[in-house]
Amino acid sequence: MPARLERRLAGKIAIVTGAGARGDGIGNGRATAMLFAREGANVLLVDRDREPAEGTLRMIEEAGDEHWGEVEVFEADVTSSDDCAALVARVRERWGRLDILHNNVGIGSRGSVVETTEEVWERVQRVNVTSMMLTGKHAIPLMAEGGGGAIINIASISALRPRGLTAYSTSKGAVMALTQAMAVDHASQSIRVNCIAPGPVYTPMVAGDGMPEELRQRRAAASLLEIEGSGWDIAHAALYLASEESRWVTGQILVVDGGVTLRGPAR
Repeated sequence: MPARLERRLAGKIAIVTGAGARGDGIGNGRATAMLFAREGANVLLVDRDREPAEGTLRMIEEAGDEHWGEVEVFEADVTSSDDCAALVARVRERWGRLDILHNNVGIGSRGSVVETTEEVWERVQRVNVTSMMLTGKHAIPLMAEGGGGAIINIASISALRPRGLTAYSTSKGAVMALTQAMAVDHASQSIRVNCIAPGPVYTPMVAGDGMPEELRQRRAAASLLEIEGSGWDIAHAALYLASEESRWVTGQILVVDGGVTLRGPAR
């Protein structure tokens, strides 16, 4: 884990969805939850499956000290409005306020519109886009009560450079549009809404799908920096957007990809 800086989120209350990861790996959500806690935030670790989130809780408890924030696991399906209402209610019950919402849940999909079934299309849009609408729908009133806060949505460079992942690319483009619409809608409540568009980072989900080492090396070489991105790179971007350092930043799409989108796609 990277060396600690100053406590940039001291006293803040955060929700991180998709906070679990396979085994002891470091995915975007787990890395973000760990950084938020390390920087002093109290964090609700939300995941559809409790076990991966419990793994994140254990890692925070093992790495942390008395200066780290409190953490709690909450099992929820963020495509369910009732579950989203319940997780926000739990934050209100335990901490009484909400300062940060980090929307990290997402699933992938391959194929063109010809190859994609309606069922797959609708599921990808619901998991990747509707979930963020629902968490925002229930979280924003509590955030506004406390005087404002920050929302970070995770998109993908696949929306900026589509390549055979049509349902996924479309959903991530919608996340970018949703981010900017929310930023406009809720600026008067002192709520900032920004988006991170990760490049092809190496995460437990990617590793678990059995990516060959040769492909992993080619992915790293695709960036201008010719290095592989990790969950920590996305988490540090999220930390900036959650902190007061970004107090004058809203409605923005922060591309974190090592320069991948500046290169033409390999054919």
